[in-house]
Amino acid sequence: MSLNIIVLAKQVPDTRNVGKDAMKADGTINRAALPAIFNPEDLNALEQALRLKETYPGSKVTLLTMGPARAAEIVREGMYRGADGGIVLSDRAFAGSDTLATSYALSAAVRKIGDYDIIIGGRQAIDGDTAQVGPQIAEKLGLPQITYAEEIISADGGEVVVRRRIESGVETVRAKMPLVVTVNSSAEPCRPRNAKCLQKYKYAAVPSEVASDEEKKSFIEKRGYLAIGEWNAADVEADLSQCGLAGSPTKVKSIENVVFTAKDARRIENSDEELEGLVKELIASHTIG
Repeated sequence: MSLNIIVLAKQVPDTRNVGKDAMKADGTINRAALPAIFNPEDLNALEQALRLKETYPGSKVTLLTMGPARAAEIVREGMYRGADGGIVLSDRAFAGSDTLATSYALSAAVRKIGDYDIIIGGRQAIDGDTAQVGPQIAEKLGLPQITYAEEIISADGGEVVVRRRIESGVETVRAKMPLVVTVNSSAEPCRPRNAKCLQKYKYAAVPSEVASDEEKKSFIEKRGYLAIGEWNAADVEADLSQCGLAGSPTKVKSIENVVFTAKDARRIENSDEELEGLVKELIASHTIG
């Protein structure tokens, strides 16, 4: 049995290294000041997809990402690790999308892909932390979904078995394919780049990346495995009223860059009375509780 697996991945600004220049005067992210990285939990999702590919010979892993042409780097990173290819959904009409507009565009792309068994993505992106896109895609496609996945145990007989990490512990659930699975950071980390794959796919690109370089364009055309798909809104038959800012009901009122600084330090004795007094004080000041 082979599987067609779509991995949803996003190129995000590295919010773990936020500094004083991370925000522009208008409150938007200064992406030039932050390096772009593969969204961490999407890497966890990719690892689950690659393990399924190894377990079920003949399976195919396709990455799907939305963003400018430079987001093709995410697809290449996936191919360096064992994915078979990918598609970049890129159009200025998608700019400014909130989770609702993003899930609409991605679900339209999934419909165009058509032949799939499992859609896997990270639980959430570090530049939003909403955990809404995966479930919204499942809803728009009318698919069952399993969230907070820690391991995809099996995918036999049209049924997927998944171990989930939830607040009260761990549970194992089953669901019919096709379905959407979102993966936690507690899942196994993604494997490193494979040297052979890196050499094979290092020149992979979307058409717009090589449009002005006839030599590179010809080189890729002769080697179909290096061609990364690039679709726009028209290609996926998207309704423009549901894309980008027009399709995004979420409006950011303001963004504040908060820098935590230590004002003072306090030392307490290692005794029950001292600890109890500190806890009561923190509760009273609403620091905890």
